[in-house]
Amino acid sequence: MPDPNPTKFALNLAGERIVVTGGGGFLGRNLLKRLVSAGADPEKLHVPHAEDFDLSSEADVVRMYSEMQPSVVFHLAAEVGGIGANEENPGRFFYSNMAMGLHLIEHARINNLKKFIQIGTICAYPKFTPVPFQESQLWEGYPEETNAPYGVAKKALLVMLQAYRKQYQLNGIYLLPVNLYGPGDNFNPDSSHVIPALIRKFVEARDRGEPTVEVWGTGTASREFLFVDDCARGIVQAAQHYDAGAPVNLGAGFEITIRDLVEKLRAMTGFEGEIVWDSSRPDGQPRRRLDVSAARELFGFQAEVDFDEGLKMTVDWWSNSRSTPES
Repeated sequence: MPDPNPTKFALNLAGERIVVTGGGGFLGRNLLKRLVSAGADPEKLHVPHAEDFDLSSEADVVRMYSEMQPSVVFHLAAEVGGIGANEENPGRFFYSNMAMGLHLIEHARINNLKKFIQIGTICAYPKFTPVPFQESQLWEGYPEETNAPYGVAKKALLVMLQAYRKQYQLNGIYLLPVNLYGPGDNFNPDSSHVIPALIRKFVEARDRGEPTVEVWGTGTASREFLFVDDCARGIVQAAQHYDAGAPVNLGAGFEITIRDLVEKLRAMTGFEGEIVWDSSRPDGQPRRRLDVSAARELFGFQAEVDFDEGLKMTVDWWSNSRSTPES
């Protein structure tokens, strides 16, 4: 649950040297734009790119802090994917996500950082969390098995931040965004999440004249989705106005079944063939919908982009940006 009396806090981004790990990624690119809109100096915004810094290596994290000299760090970088990628890489996903957060938080303490913003995951919630998910329920069971290594690694970083706040007074906050979507998402079929994966399948099947599209699972699972720019805005608002140890959900406060999502995207992409459900594949967590009241009450965040409007923007972006059906 949110702290009942979180410390009143206001971070003026204009004067800060800011590092955004994962700043070249889907959420990171949108966050960088939102930071500038909120007053951050573009000359003081830094992104440690993977080719220059392996953030799972403590030596590289030390070098990153030394070279970039941040006063604020937004930690978005993660190794993550959809159900298939989670099934194939449980060890790598646990190690990489645990190691990155561990070193970044420890050296935030050593460097007396002004603020550390950790982006968590709703994969940390128990498999059978009652809907809507409340932050107090994070510890009431084990996560869904296919993404548990990723979710547990991320949840351990919440414990670390809370412990460092208590012992070292490190000002770290922890945010739990729901599934994101929007233009610029990852459409790689090996690692994409459900919305970009479905859009790509439908557009390519339509263009090739294929009669069917296969979809994993039964379609009965539900998900909540947050437009990526809404999420970026929420992260900035939290950085500016929230200062407490309790985790906070970021979401839109609704859910849709995968079956209904599939029908929406089939219509939007113009695919007229048949959907074939592969029920031998896992559905993942049965339901997802967040209680988003804490974000609204603590730092004034509320989602703004209508889901159908956001889906249409995402479909249009993919249709217009790919060079060929094979891209």
